[in-house]
Amino acid sequence: MNPQALRQRFAGQVHLPGEPGYDENRRSLNPTVDAHPVAVVEAASAADVRTAVVTARALDVPFSVQATGHGTHTANDGGILLRTSGLATALVDPDRRIARVGAGTRWGAVLAAAAPFGLAPLSGSSPDVGVTGYTLGGGVGWLGRRYGFAADSVVRAEVVTADGRVVTASADRNADLFWALRGGGGNFGVVTALEFRLYPVAEVFAGAAYFAADNAAETLAWYRDWAATAPDELSTAALLRRMPDSPEVPEAVRGRRVVMIKAMYAGGADQARCLLRPLWNAAGPVLHDDMRSMRYADAAMGGTPARYLDLFPSLPDPVLRVLAGAHEDGLASTVEIRHWGGAMAAPGTDAGPVGHRDMPFSVIVDASVPALNAALRPYGSGGSFLNFLADPGRTASAYTAENLRRLRGVKAAYDPDNVFRAGHNITPDVHPASRLAAR
Repeated sequence: MNPQALRQRFAGQVHLPGEPGYDENRRSLNPTVDAHPVAVVEAASAADVRTAVVTARALDVPFSVQATGHGTHTANDGGILLRTSGLATALVDPDRRIARVGAGTRWGAVLAAAAPFGLAPLSGSSPDVGVTGYTLGGGVGWLGRRYGFAADSVVRAEVVTADGRVVTASADRNADLFWALRGGGGNFGVVTALEFRLYPVAEVFAGAAYFAADNAAETLAWYRDWAATAPDELSTAALLRRMPDSPEVPEAVRGRRVVMIKAMYAGGADQARCLLRPLWNAAGPVLHDDMRSMRYADAAMGGTPARYLDLFPSLPDPVLRVLAGAHEDGLASTVEIRHWGGAMAAPGTDAGPVGHRDMPFSVIVDASVPALNAALRPYGSGGSFLNFLADPGRTASAYTAENLRRLRGVKAAYDPDNVFRAGHNITPDVHPASRLAAR
C-alpha cells in the first residue's frame, strides 16, 4: 500500500519513516525500546482504531498500541503503531459515581474531573500514567486496600476486537471478554473507552516520614509486624533509600541512607497519626516528615522502578537482612516493601484475573543483582504483577494457573490468530473445545 493511500484511510495523522514527527511519535518512555514501525497512526476516533487493526491484518504486519508509552516493553518493527493519546476525554457522572474515559486519558484528567464532586478514582502513584493500560493490567493504587484494584471497579468497556468488530464488554454483554479485560492486559482487543466506579474520598492524610537507616533490618521487622494490624483505610510502604545529595532534598536527609515510610490514610490526620505512632516510635527519631492532609487529587506518592519484583507470603527476618544488606552495600539505591491485602485480597465473585491476591507483600528493588535475586528466591512466591512486570517472557507469572487457563480460552475466542501479541502476551488455547467454552 502506498503512503498516500494509507493516509486516506485515517482521520488522524499518519507519520511515516523519514517524515517530521515520526521519531517523536514512535518513541516510548522506556529507553530500551527503539521501535521502527512502518507507520505511526494517531487515532482521532474509535473508527481510526478499527481501521488500524483491519489494515495491519490486511498487510500482515505487527500491530501495537501506545497511549502514554509507560507500559511499552517491546519494539514494533515493520508494523503499525497506533497512538491513542488523542482520545483523551474524561467525563464524570457524580450521581452514579462513574467516570468514562477515552483510550488515551491520563489519571490527572480524571482526578481533576472527579475532585469537585468529592470523588476519587483508584489511580496509581502518578497523574501522568495512562488510565487504560494501568487498569487493564490490574491497577494497584494507594486506595487499593480500602476499595480494591482499579480493574475491580471497571463496569464497562468499548473494545475493537481482532476481527475489526466494535463490541461492548460488561457483566451482561460479552461477559467472558469483560472478565479477561479486568487484569488480563491488552491481549484481547483495543479498549477505546472505559467506565469505572469512583469513590467518596475528597481528602486524605498522606506523604512520607524519614528515619535513619542505622538499624534498617530491625525497623523493617517492626513494619512487617505492625502492618498486620493496619486498617484497610491505611496503605503504606517501607523503603530503604539513598537520598540524593542535591539542594531540593531537605537538608536533614540530604545524601543520607534512610528508612522512608510512605503512607496514605483515607481519613483525618489525628486518627492517622494515632495509627502510625507505634511505627514512628520504633523507627524514630524522625529526621523529616512531610505528611499532611490534602486533596486526594494532590497526593503524588511516586514509585520505584521494578528491576526486581516478587510477591511474598511473609517477610521472615532473613529476607529483611538480605534487603538491608543490599542497600547498605550499595547494590541498590532503593528497596521498597509494599503492604497489599485489604480489599485487594477480598474480591467479589465476579472479579477479573488479577493474580496472587493472597500475597500480603511485594518487594521491589531498583537494580537487578543476581546474588540478591538468588538470596530472595527461596522466600518469594515467584509471582508478579502485570503493571510492574518489565519482562514479557514472564507474563504467565502474573496469574494463577486457573486464571491463565481461562485467559487462554478467552484469547482463543476473541484473538485466535494472536494479533494483539505485542508486550505481555497470553497465547490462545487453540483447542476447539476451549473456544466453545470461552464463548
